[in-house]
Amino acid sequence: MALSNPFAALTPSQRHAYFASLGGWSLDAFDFFIFIFCIKAISADFHTDVKAITEGTFLTLAMRPVGALVFGWLAEKYGRRPILMINVLSFAVFEVASGFAPDLTTLLVLRALFGFAMGGEWGIGAALALETLPAKNRGFFSGLLQEGYVIGFLLASLVFRFAFDHVGWRGMFMIGAAPALLVFYIRRSVDESPAWLAKAHTKRAGGAEIWKAVKSNFPLLLFMVVLMACFNSFSHGSQDLYPTFLQVQHHFDAATTGNIAIVMNIGALIGGVVFGTFSERIGRKRAIALAAVLALPMIPLWAFSSTPVMFALGAFMMQFCVQGAWGIVPAHLNELSPPAMRAILPGFAYQLGNFVMSRLSPIQAGYAEAHGNDFASMIAWTIGIVGVVLAVVTLLGPEAKNVDMQGHAE
Repeated sequence: MALSNPFAALTPSQRHAYFASLGGWSLDAFDFFIFIFCIKAISADFHTDVKAITEGTFLTLAMRPVGALVFGWLAEKYGRRPILMINVLSFAVFEVASGFAPDLTTLLVLRALFGFAMGGEWGIGAALALETLPAKNRGFFSGLLQEGYVIGFLLASLVFRFAFDHVGWRGMFMIGAAPALLVFYIRRSVDESPAWLAKAHTKRAGGAEIWKAVKSNFPLLLFMVVLMACFNSFSHGSQDLYPTFLQVQHHFDAATTGNIAIVMNIGALIGGVVFGTFSERIGRKRAIALAAVLALPMIPLWAFSSTPVMFALGAFMMQFCVQGAWGIVPAHLNELSPPAMRAILPGFAYQLGNFVMSRLSPIQAGYAEAHGNDFASMIAWTIGIVGVVLAVVTLLGPEAKNVDMQGHAE
């Protein structure tokens, strides 16, 4: 049955486009989380505190909207496929360069450039995948696509667990060159988006036309930015400082921290697929709100446990809910977006939401360090507040479940 194996109903071209998009987002996240795992080691090497290093996270998130806008515009003009290849090469180059940073200032500049490159991938990849796939089972494919972020986190967890003690933080960034290999697969096997090709005979939108379209859809853009600010607080607020929390407040070593992160990401991966698929039955908004509310009773086990096993269980359950909500985002945002703006609007809104909350990690770290390294209370309050706000904002917004996205070029 198609429901038991959604990939069976796809053509080879659709499968290649989907796996290229999933791979791009996974490897993008892999490179991002390598930095997250190395924050404590970098702070020790550069003789500074954790808060100073988390400015790199802020700069990465702050530059992502710029990358989303630039690469999104290029993808509307020149196609999803070639710009996706350029995008993947760009973030791989800046990741490797980060490993050669001689001082903190250089590292922060490179993390900003990495953020610019990282910002373009999600919008282009999601547009390529969802414009190529049929509407049937879109919730499942959306859930799995968004969990590329979790797959990247899981890969980074595995590399940190087994390689960090041998290669150090600089060696971790060298391993971050791996995403460049994806370009060969895209070049050989992936076709252009049929929706983009369907518009090939029309004049491509220039900067003025795109700005006019943004203004005409400003209320929708504003809602998306607020929604994504909530979403990014939900994910980054629960993930970015969690390895540091385990290492600093509980003094867990790299192996224990890596093991907990691996279990956590398995929960996240399952949650994204489960809630993404469930959204086909109850709708995008209800599924997001349900996942957000279910995260609240997980907070005590996730933040205030005392043993690695209980932290692993709490992290599994928390990220099952956090990434369960996130698994619906690619379908929800792309369904809401006008076809002519699909490579720009979802990604730009996503990354603007990132920008709005980009100082969350430094704020969390600064508060925790000022209160005796009490990271537990900070992350608990963050998720307690954000979970409620996300559910409310989502339910107040629009929904366009299963709208046609392929353009019917045929």
